[in-house]
Amino acid sequence: MSSAANRRGIIDMSIGMAFFIGNDALAKLVSESLPGPQVIFIRGVFASLLMLMVCAALGAFRRDAASGQLLARQLLNARLLARASLDAIGTVVYLTALFKMPLGNATAINMATPLFITLMAVVAFKERVGLARWLAIALGFGGVLLIVQPSAAGYTDGNSAWALLCLGGTLLLSVRDLMTRMIPGHISSLLVTLSAVLAIPLLAGVIVAFQGWQPVTLRQLALLAGAGALLSGGFFQLVRALRAGQMSVVAPFRYTGLVYALLLGWLLWGDVPNALAFTGIGLLAATGLFMVRHARVAAQVMDVSTR
Repeated sequence: MSSAANRRGIIDMSIGMAFFIGNDALAKLVSESLPGPQVIFIRGVFASLLMLMVCAALGAFRRDAASGQLLARQLLNARLLARASLDAIGTVVYLTALFKMPLGNATAINMATPLFITLMAVVAFKERVGLARWLAIALGFGGVLLIVQPSAAGYTDGNSAWALLCLGGTLLLSVRDLMTRMIPGHISSLLVTLSAVLAIPLLAGVIVAFQGWQPVTLRQLALLAGAGALLSGGFFQLVRALRAGQMSVVAPFRYTGLVYALLLGWLLWGDVPNALAFTGIGLLAATGLFMVRHARVAAQVMDVSTR
């Protein structure tokens, strides 16, 4: 895969993580006064409405010129449905755990996603990952731990079950990312995004139906509308990233989300990173630069060998 494709994937992943972190911040604020499933449902409804309008405006529902069939029928593709189902289940499981455990611990677990994806990419797609890249990913994860500094108390005192649930959600979302590469190429990223955005509120709505509905204020609706917009943008960028670049190169750039989270934490809550956190940021930056350079050198070697 070319270095240009990897660069596109890295940029898309970095932008997508900025959207996701902004969405998380807004949803986290509302979850303090509304039940988690209801937050996920309302946010998902806003995201679904937005994506439906975007898909309609960009012609995602038009008829195929060759077959005459509606492109929207592609939403019934078996692999697309399987990916959307995993997305919905993984999202609800992860957020349920996040609402019940320390944010730093949940973030540390979720940032193991690139490691899971790399392992699965090696098995499923036979991607070649050298020792240098493995070490870079390990250093990046070490930087994550230095930034979030999860406390041991978060995994004791009855919280271990939530940590395991968080790990389960992370694994499901990792499989979802792997399945993105299995979606037929003729299905647009817009429809892949739409399928996920629609599936999440459907599942959350079932849970809300059993738990009951609580009154929602205009402020809560406004925050969740913003979260829905950011979530839609994040999904789209994530799909583009995973379909563009080599998975084991692009996936580690999820770590950029921690930089955005630190910035938002400082702006919104006055949180200032300590020395360990700044060390972790340095490790993440160094890892990112190495991954970009490694991908460029590998692509140049491949170009020379095929001449």
